[in-house]
Order: sequence, then C-alpha cells, then structure tokens
Amino acid sequence: MAKNATKKATTKAAPRTLHAARFPGESARYRAARDKLLRSEIALRRQVEAVAAERRKLPLGGALPEDYVFDSEHGPVRFSDLFDAGKDTLLAYSFMFGPQMAAPCPSCTSILDSLDGAAPHVTQRVNLVVVAKSPLDRIRPFAQERGWRRLRLLSSAANTYNRDYHGEDAKGAQLPMMNVFARRNGRIYHTWSSELLLAPSDRGQDARHVDMIWPLWNLFDLAPDGRGTTWHPKLRYEPAAASMQT
Repeated sequence: MAKNATKKATTKAAPRTLHAARFPGESARYRAARDKLLRSEIALRRQVEAVAAERRKLPLGGALPEDYVFDSEHGPVRFSDLFDAGKDTLLAYSFMFGPQMAAPCPSCTSILDSLDGAAPHVTQRVNLVVVAKSPLDRIRPFAQERGWRRLRLLSSAANTYNRDYHGEDAKGAQLPMMNVFARRNGRIYHTWSSELLLAPSDRGQDARHVDMIWPLWNLFDLAPDGRGTTWHPKLRYEPAAASMQT
C-alpha cells in the first residue's frame, strides 16, 4: 500500500483548465496554449475595467471657454444646445476633413462608418456629435455618399473649437480627437480627451488612441495574421466591391 501511495503522490496532475468546453479536433498542446492566452485575456479585461474606473474618477477639467456656434443641417446650433434633456454627457469626435483637404481622412471615415450604426444605441445614454472644419456643404454630400443617416454632423468652420480642443494643430492641419464634455449645474466642462495621440508611443507601435471606438482593428486582432503592417483603410475598394458583385 505504501508503494501505491508513493506512486499516486508522484503522478503528475493534469493541468487545470478554465472551462470544460472543447472544440472539434483541438489538441492538448492547443488547449494548453489557449488557456494561457485566456488567462492573459482575463487579466486584460480586468485592466480595461480598472482603467475605465480610473477615467470615471477624473475631476472635472476646464470649463468651456465659449458657447461655440456650429453650422448644422438645421441651421446654427450652440454648443450648449447639443445636450438633450436628461443627458449631461457629450462625446464629440473631430473628423479630419478640413477645407484645404481634397478628401476626408480614410481612417476617420472608417471609424464613422461604424459609429453611424452604433449611434442609435450610444445616444440612448449620451449625446454624440461629429465635428469637421469643412463647410457643411462639403460634409453633407460626403455623408450621403457613405450612407450615414444617424450621425449628428457639425461644421466648425466659423469657430475655434478645433484649435481649442486639439482637433487641429497650429498650422491648421486636422487631427482625429475624441473629446468628452459634461454639463454640471448649468455649466459645461471638458472631462476627457484621447490624449494617447499626443503622448509618446512605444517603439514600433502606432500612436493608436481611439481603438475603443474603432472595431476594425479589434476584429483584425482576432485573426492569426493580426493587424499587419502595410494595410490601411481606404475610402473605396473598387476591385473588392466588383468581385463581390460577380
């Protein structure tokens, strides 16, 4: 019995897995590697939640310096009027489409393609606008071409919002920036901006700063080949579209 007890004690225990589900044809090697990755994904989820909690604890930033007037589809609108009743948070994305640009930024466009679909859900809780420096008569035709029907599009051609909130640089070049504002006791304050764009990037990394609202790259991250290094969004994909129609 002592011999048997020793044998049992020295038998290597099977590695503990995180769940009982298995997929067709998977090997023990795959399962071990996948469980290791799963633990990393759980840790990442915890970190994402921790950072979100830290973001929510930020004190209010600076008060809005002026009640900017934008051009909208329904005429001039003040910044203070962008807050619907019962919604005290405003998300404002700076769309890189300046008056000197021949065409809008393809990356911003791919973001807005997705946000247009998400907008009815987002606006159940917060206000959402897209601000571009171009005149509205340039923004609207492009939006119609893209099929955007749910985004609230504004032109900042007649105000300094872009410059003040880093949607453009000192030379007038447009920048993609997400800014968040809160209304408190009748006043409007800045609360957060995608400042990762402005901060130094780790070596070899792109200055990604709005991945949270850009599902394109998150989907690529799930693929074995990842994001790649040479592909970038375009305004049109004629060959691919043609092949899908045949």
